[in-house]
Amino acid sequence: MPLDFISYSLINGPPEWARSNFMRMVYVVATAGFLVLLKKFCSGRTNTSERPMHGKVVIITGGTTGVGARVANDLAKRGAQIVLLTHVPPSDPFLAEYIQDLRDKYDNQLIYAEQVDLSSLHSIRKFATKWIDNAPPRRLDMIVLCAATLTPPGKERVITEDGIEETWMVNYLANFHLLAILSPALRAQPFDRDVRILVATCSSYIRSPSLKEPIDESTWSPTVAYARSKLALTTFGHAYQKHLDSYKRPDGFPVTTRVVFVDPGFCRTAGMRRWLTKGTLTGLTLYVLGYFVPWMLLKSPEQGAQSFYYAAMDGDILRGGGGKLIKECREVDFARPEVKDEEVAKKLWEESDALIEKMEKAASKRRAAKRKEEELLAVKREDKDKSDDTASLRSLKKSKSRDKSSKDKKRDKDKDEDRKKDKSKSEKSKSSSSSSWSSSKRKSKKTDP
Repeated sequence: MPLDFISYSLINGPPEWARSNFMRMVYVVATAGFLVLLKKFCSGRTNTSERPMHGKVVIITGGTTGVGARVANDLAKRGAQIVLLTHVPPSDPFLAEYIQDLRDKYDNQLIYAEQVDLSSLHSIRKFATKWIDNAPPRRLDMIVLCAATLTPPGKERVITEDGIEETWMVNYLANFHLLAILSPALRAQPFDRDVRILVATCSSYIRSPSLKEPIDESTWSPTVAYARSKLALTTFGHAYQKHLDSYKRPDGFPVTTRVVFVDPGFCRTAGMRRWLTKGTLTGLTLYVLGYFVPWMLLKSPEQGAQSFYYAAMDGDILRGGGGKLIKECREVDFARPEVKDEEVAKKLWEESDALIEKMEKAASKRRAAKRKEEELLAVKREDKDKSDDTASLRSLKKSKSRDKSSKDKKRDKDKDEDRKKDKSKSEKSKSSSSSSWSSSKRKSKKTDP
């Protein structure tokens, strides 16, 4: 059919309907071509690097949704051992089903979860210390830090139980705390093992105020808080790479752990949806009605994960040291020179250490007070149970004594009745014997001459 139309057009010229609607057809074709090119451009590049991942141990935060979930799926498909750090416990039915689906889908049983609340310093320390408290050191090939949170525009700031603003805590301080404790485990890996730390970043760090400028409630906003947390994480990542490189191994070989920053771009994740809808039902309704716009301009989680695949598998990325930024599956430069400022990084590290120490001491005191209160409640409960047992025992004894006295009374009553019956019987027998004797005497008198 198309060949017939083309041959007819070449011989006789375009048909009348094509000549009369020529400009309209040009506009339609041009618009469709523009949309296709725009979608292809917004979708980003695709990773082409490959390397074997079978048996490699990977810790992932944020691995149950968005870009992190796609990374977890891809590494699980390649046979890696996945350790998901999740907010809910492994016994949660939805998480258990999610993990079982991954195991069944990729025939990989080396996938499990550990409960780590990234808004709690104590929860992070408990997991990290358990991980490093092992001899010989546990194998660790990769850490993927994808977890992040944000406060929707127009909403009030959220404070964690430790007294820290939530965006700063989850996006920066949790990663700082986790990597600081896991540092011995990373440095203890064999020199010939390729160890990578993939840190998710965002271009929002470019418009962040300087870390030298303090921030308080008057200058706080969701946008500033998110951008500042990403700038702090990037600055810390460079300082952490220098911290690893400065370690002198006992065998004299250099440390092969590399920090790699990954910018997945703007993706249609739960966090982006929460930001666009401002966390309201009205915003969500508008988002659904106009879904074509975010579908066209934003990447899917799978497309955003391509840069993570590249950072995890490319062999040339480790040449020249760590601290590289990967965007669209290629290395790019940082837009803020502050991220490599050693003075800023040193001050940030010291302030973060001091804040964690202060908050952990306060949290430890609260947990001790709570345990003491629980122990007092347990003692009171035990005393109450004992008193209840004593009271019930007394009531039981009283009831038994009442039953015994009633039984004794009944027994005495029965004995009295039996005695009365025996007495009446004896009296009856006596009266009957006396009457028989008198009658026999009368008979004898009659018979006597």
